[in-house]
Amino acid sequence: MINSSIPIPSPCYVLEESKLLRNLEILDRVQQQANVTIILALKGFAMFSAFPIIRPYLRGTTASSLFEAMLARETFGGELHLYLPVYPEAEFDAIAQQATHITFNSLSQWQHFGDRTLAAGLSPGLRINPEYSPVEHDIYNPAAIDSRLGIRSEVLGDRLPPGIAGLHCHNLCESDSVALEKTLIQIETRFGQHLPQLQWLNLGGGHLMTRQGYDLDHLIQTLQDFRHRHPHLQLYLEPGAAVVWETGDLHATVLDLIPTPGTTIAMLDVSFTAHMPDCLEMPYKPRIRGARDPQPGEPTYRMGGTTCLAGDVMGMGDYYFDQALRVGDRLQFEDMMHYTMVKTSMFNGVQHPSIGLLHQDGTFELIREFGYEDYKNRLS
Repeated sequence: MINSSIPIPSPCYVLEESKLLRNLEILDRVQQQANVTIILALKGFAMFSAFPIIRPYLRGTTASSLFEAMLARETFGGELHLYLPVYPEAEFDAIAQQATHITFNSLSQWQHFGDRTLAAGLSPGLRINPEYSPVEHDIYNPAAIDSRLGIRSEVLGDRLPPGIAGLHCHNLCESDSVALEKTLIQIETRFGQHLPQLQWLNLGGGHLMTRQGYDLDHLIQTLQDFRHRHPHLQLYLEPGAAVVWETGDLHATVLDLIPTPGTTIAMLDVSFTAHMPDCLEMPYKPRIRGARDPQPGEPTYRMGGTTCLAGDVMGMGDYYFDQALRVGDRLQFEDMMHYTMVKTSMFNGVQHPSIGLLHQDGTFELIREFGYEDYKNRLS
């Protein structure tokens, strides 16, 4: 129950502290029992007002841009791992400042920046392409044979460049422990000759260990077995989604109801294009609290976004509600913490959702509201 004199505005992303702590306890169990280090991938979640909650559990962050690196240094601290598909010459020194680990996407990038990396005291690595991924959607699959991300084994060759301390592999997306086990086998098969020379191996993100039904025991055993085979390696995992999986919702309001021959369209004060882009990119149908998939013959509602883009609509399926929707009804899109706030835009100048935190005691804290100046300052 929410106990607050501050009403939750609409639209608003609301992170629930108790659910976040539940996930962090799971992550810490994996760290302790498997003897691995889990760091936060800012590309999936960068709500820095929540970092004081996360910081006691995770040792650091991973950043993929100058601005992410700056945010990590200013608001999180600890280890800072860097991976950019390509490092801009003019930004490299600023990106590398206060970092601890850095991964290069190609041999040519390492050759270009290697001396500066070693002079700065960073631990350098190379991203590899294991040429295996369980991901079915091409936009999230970095392990295709013609992928621009990572070095294939035949390109890397039989010897590592002098100075390289680690390898980085990222080929999963919301995947299970079996996919990780297959990944480790693939790494040993294609890159095993290099492992004895390394200090660390970063297994990237996509490990959805906080999802209900995830086999944590198998994950831990898999990691323990790999460490037994390679006891000298420090293992890193850098999930984004798993940290905040099912920890908060996007609150919205029905502004209008438009009847059509097939369904009624509920016009909302949020946008799929601007505020829930993964729903269209993946694509997937988000859950709405109190709604379900309709049965044949039942009245249905299709969710429509607030921008003027024709495709700003939830096209992956309609919803049924036990009671007919009315203008002014509040809806909660569930599991809207990961890959939402980090990917939103102010397209069409529509109102950006506020950001709030629901504390364990039920009090709601409004963290941030957005206005015209936020929109204007992104333009010129």
